[in-house]
Amino acid sequence: MPEDDEPAGGTPRRRALLISLLAIGLTVLAVLTIVVSTAPRPGQSTAPPSASQSPVAGGYPWHTGIVSTTFWVGEIFDPNAADGSQVYSTYDSEWMASYGGCDGVRTAADCQTEVRTAANDYFPTQLAPKENPFYLDLPFDDLNDAQAFATREQVVPWAGHSAYAGSAGDDTVSLMKNRWVRIRSNGQTCYGQIEDAGPGQYHDAAYVFGADDARPANKKFNGAGMDISPALNGCLRFSDINGENDTVDWQFVEAADVPPGPWTKIVTTSGVRP
Repeated sequence: MPEDDEPAGGTPRRRALLISLLAIGLTVLAVLTIVVSTAPRPGQSTAPPSASQSPVAGGYPWHTGIVSTTFWVGEIFDPNAADGSQVYSTYDSEWMASYGGCDGVRTAADCQTEVRTAANDYFPTQLAPKENPFYLDLPFDDLNDAQAFATREQVVPWAGHSAYAGSAGDDTVSLMKNRWVRIRSNGQTCYGQIEDAGPGQYHDAAYVFGADDARPANKKFNGAGMDISPALNGCLRFSDINGENDTVDWQFVEAADVPPGPWTKIVTTSGVRP
């Protein structure tokens, strides 16, 4: 064989070089494939998911940093205001009687709140309540506010659940009363049931049901977006038993996802009382 001829496949050195080049090419191709597959498509956001985009427990979004005040059954906040008394609620014209009396300390003149502690599961000290002392309100009155009532089937996420079948347009059924809410504050997580509407607004669907962590429309009481009961005030370790500076994070939660706790010792099941 002539000296400058090479055997089929080339010399061992050339074969090694070709194999190295092939390996490099395959590596580059793999990298390009990953880059192309993970690159954003036209119009696709490159920002990290927001709280409303991320999966949440129970399927409902969190509302964060919301000012919460405290109210209680039997409180008369303003006797001259249509919504200034907690002797009744928007869902129960005899709320105080249904509950069992003043959710606090009864004086000769009125019903005052009191500090609640874990020693008796945050229950009132002078009353054995007939309904859940872990209650709250949110600014969506789906019975007595005309706008909220007219739109509730479109904005309330659970309106289509079987429990509310046939309730469209029925003002004897509330989609809000007795619903559960998970609330966080000061490192604590507690649960309560909706038993009234407020504060200050009564058809604030954008805040109550929105997924973008909107601020409450209410501008009163330091922009509060929720009232909680004395039991929740104690459970969440609020700094004031009746103030306007404590804040919470909250989300709706299904009853099946509520863990056992002092909030399940008595569960309110009563319906609307006009």
